[in-house]
Amino acid sequence: MSYDIFSSVYDILTDNVDYQQMTDRICSLLSQNGINGGLLLDLGCGTGTLSFMLEEKGYEIIGVDPSEDMLSIANEKKYELNSPAIFLCQSGENLDLYGTIDCAVSSLDTINHIDSLDKVQETFKRISLFMNMGGIFVFDMNTPYKHKKILGDNVFFYDMDEVYCIWHNSYDDKNFKTDIELDFFIKNEDDDNYQRYNEAFSEYSYDICTIIEMLNDCGFELLGCYDDYTDNEVTYDSQRVTFVAKKTKTIFKDELK
Repeated sequence: MSYDIFSSVYDILTDNVDYQQMTDRICSLLSQNGINGGLLLDLGCGTGTLSFMLEEKGYEIIGVDPSEDMLSIANEKKYELNSPAIFLCQSGENLDLYGTIDCAVSSLDTINHIDSLDKVQETFKRISLFMNMGGIFVFDMNTPYKHKKILGDNVFFYDMDEVYCIWHNSYDDKNFKTDIELDFFIKNEDDDNYQRYNEAFSEYSYDICTIIEMLNDCGFELLGCYDDYTDNEVTYDSQRVTFVAKKTKTIFKDELK
């Protein structure tokens, strides 16, 4: 989907995300594994907030996202910041870069938005294909526990000055996914009235062990799994898991779909 309206309020709705902690932790994990700069792929970059913070840490950025609307905002920020970052409108399973990368990140449950395990595997293969040997891949995922126990069939409300949002979840246990419907009430610029908009999408719940097996099949060696962007171990009630993997085997183009 394009995330037309969602993209326009995305930065407002994610204002509570601790991007600084995320950036510091990602850079620490990359540095621990010998990556202190170079070309970094930000898969599912959205409006580019994390991309530009990683750029400030010394990385050259290629941001990839399937939403033209999200990338439009990212490019506006790019010109405001006079940034050399490159943004490409692509999905993970169709990733096609001009050259190789030194590392990759994918944050804020981007992988959960991929709607099948086959596409997740193809995404991992394509990241591996374009990654230099020894490169590091850091990504996070919402856990099955979070989908069942936290997101579930719940409703969340966000009340900001510029926008009011009703976030309604419906958990589909048979298909291991959470259907999400958003109702936005956005204040008009020329008066105090609000306009209503609606968007819907789904997140998919994937088993951690299955994801690890896929990484191994796609040329990666798992280096660690952590509870969110901390150095704590994953527990049964972890809501987000951060994976760190190293490319150790070559993936060839004829292995792609």
